[in-house]
Amino acid sequence: MNFPKLLISFFFFTFIFGCSEKTTYSGKILNQEDLSNINIKNKNELLNKFGKPSYIDYNEDKYFYYTEKNKSKNFYSKKTEYSYLFIFEINEKDEIISTKSINLLTDSLDIYEKKETENNIVERGLLEKIFGGVGPNPNQLPNSQ
Repeated sequence: MNFPKLLISFFFFTFIFGCSEKTTYSGKILNQEDLSNINIKNKNELLNKFGKPSYIDYNEDKYFYYTEKNKSKNFYSKKTEYSYLFIFEINEKDEIISTKSINLLTDSLDIYEKKETENNIVERGLLEKIFGGVGPNPNQLPNSQ
């Protein structure tokens, strides 16, 4: 008699708590005010308002902030409310010279993936492609074709 009550209570609690809505944040947690009011002039203001960036590109002095909000009722229904990538480019005086906001749900990412690395294998012959070059060429550096 104790086992059926335990089983019924287990299904009852699973039914009640399995349907509750769960909100999950990824990256920086930003509210609607932060998303709509990005008027930042320098690096110190940026770090004070958003905190440490998700990624820093030291070669081009760019700071990347990623934020995403998901809502799910159970593991079958998951909805992404928003997903943004904010890019801030900073000059040597710690001033923000450009900002870019990318909505990862609606923006086409094709314009960001158009860079292609040059393919030198097509220009080389079959033996050079197989053996990696036959003898040194004093007029050329490796991979300088």
